Amino acid sequence: MQAQQMEEKIWGYIDGTSAKEEVAFVEQMIASDATWRATYSELKELNHLLQANMEVEQPSMRFSMNVMDQLKGLQPAPATKQYVNKTIIRSIAVFFISSIVGFLVYGFTLIDWSASAATDKPYQLPSMSVDYKILLNNTWLNVLVMLNVVMGLLYLDKYLRRNRKVV
Repeated sequence: MQAQQMEEKIWGYIDGTSAKEEVAFVEQMIASDATWRATYSELKELNHLLQANMEVEQPSMRFSMNVMDQLKGLQPAPATKQYVNKTIIRSIAVFFISSIVGFLVYGFTLIDWSASAATDKPYQLPSMSVDYKILLNNTWLNVLVMLNVVMGLLYLDKYLRRNRKVV
């Protein structure tokens, strides 16, 4: 066993942090091995010296007062109101809004606006049949539309929260 591992096991034994099996192992090794016994006696003496000479040093009362007096005059830095450039946010919003409008225009162009030939009632609206297979067959288009909707809602939420804080 390496010397470092031996010292770690002995330190755990001295500190009382070792498991029961490890305590039994260390006691057996101290009783049977001269190297373990010598290392144990050195570390136990070092531990005793450390515990005997430990005095907690505290700064003087005047030092504490001087530090507190210096801190009294300082003011904390004010929180900044802008972390992100507003033009960047607006340009991202314009991109998403324009892409949503583009997809809506594309969808409306796919609608068949022709009126049915046999209309009995003069107020009947023309039939609008939409070919959903063309509009919704592309997975990437669906993902992009969902992302645009989510980003638009997040932008709307941010806008509404900003207006509420001003009031």
